Amino acid sequence: MVDRRTESMGETTAAQPPATPAPAPPAPMTAARVASYLRSHPDFLVRHPDLVTVLTPPAAERGETVVDMQQFMLKRLQDEVRRIKEEQRDLLKATRANIQSQARIHDAALALLGARTFEHLVQTFTTDLSLLLDVDVVMLCVETADGHLPRVDVQGLSGLPAGSVGDLVGTDRDVVLRDDIEGDALLYGAGAGLVRSDALIRLAVSGMAPPCLLAMGSRDPQRFHPGQGTELLGFLGKIGSMAIRSWLDLPPT
Repeated sequence: MVDRRTESMGETTAAQPPATPAPAPPAPMTAARVASYLRSHPDFLVRHPDLVTVLTPPAAERGETVVDMQQFMLKRLQDEVRRIKEEQRDLLKATRANIQSQARIHDAALALLGARTFEHLVQTFTTDLSLLLDVDVVMLCVETADGHLPRVDVQGLSGLPAGSVGDLVGTDRDVVLRDDIEGDALLYGAGAGLVRSDALIRLAVSGMAPPCLLAMGSRDPQRFHPGQGTELLGFLGKIGSMAIRSWLDLPPT
């Protein structure tokens, strides 16, 4: 007599496929395997020349009184390659910073030229430039007989005593960069405490206008320093001078 339960169980139980064996772990890296690979690929260092700068060659046995010049020369070559790479990184960093500065100056120049009124131009100088140029304080300073401006409802304007622009900038240049300084209250008023470095830009508006100065201050002691180029800031000063002269309808000289 056949046990139906056993038969039924046999009909519904399918044969399981054999389990797939787990992949074998990679063989550990050994010096012998590396040596074998290099023997099979003799052009490896040709395809990866940068490794020459980090590999240490064996010392040549030439006697106790003989200097191994091969190691000395290779060490010097490795040091030279590292130095060149560092210089390239520094150059690339400086190039990127210069491109960024150019873009900011161009945006600032366009903002000055796009002013719709003279009041809007003054506001662009004293407010918008700080955002566009990533500085903390921007002041538009004008020389007056007594060093004071008539009361105006525009933030960022200040008066300077006669002769101050020449004293600050000199007579033979239009831009002065100063680093690691204490902010001058004469220039920056209540914002002087924020200033640790600054750029002073002469604005040659007109022979019929008083001397003017654009002062830009940063809380970073090295944001401006004498080693920087001043061509872009000089360009901004010329654009600003032209914009003021145009709105006031003044002759250049």
